[in-house]
Amino acid sequence: MLPAAAVAYFPWEINSGSLQEGESVRTFGRLLYYQPEESKATLTTRQASAQHKVIVHTLFVEPFNAIIGAQYMVLGEIENCEGGVVVRARVLNCVDGVNLALFQKAVNQQRSFFRESESKAMPPD
Repeated sequence: MLPAAAVAYFPWEINSGSLQEGESVRTFGRLLYYQPEESKATLTTRQASAQHKVIVHTLFVEPFNAIIGAQYMVLGEIENCEGGVVVRARVLNCVDGVNLALFQKAVNQQRSFFRESESKAMPPD
C-alpha cells in the first residue's frame, strides 16, 4: 500500500513542533548551506520579518547538484533529532522561477477548500 500523499507545509509550520514523526510533508526554501559529508542541507525562507530554516537530511537524494541560493522543494518525512526537526528527503528538486507568493496562496486556497469540504461532509446533529 502506498503512503499518504505529502501535505504542503510552510517552513514555519515544520519547526512549530505540531507534526508527528514519520509524517509525510512537502515544503520549500532557498538553499542556504549544503554539507555533503553530513548529508545535510539547510533551506531558508522569510515570513514577514522572520527568517525560518528547515534542516533536510539528503542521504536518499544524493548525489545532487546543490546550487546555493536556489529555491528547492522537498518531499520527505519528519524526523525528530536532538537539534530539532529534520525532513528526511525522498525528493529534492530545484524550483527556481516558481512564484512562491502564488504557491503560498494556492496552498492556503487548498486548505480552505478541504476545510469547507470536511464541514459539508459532516452529518448534522
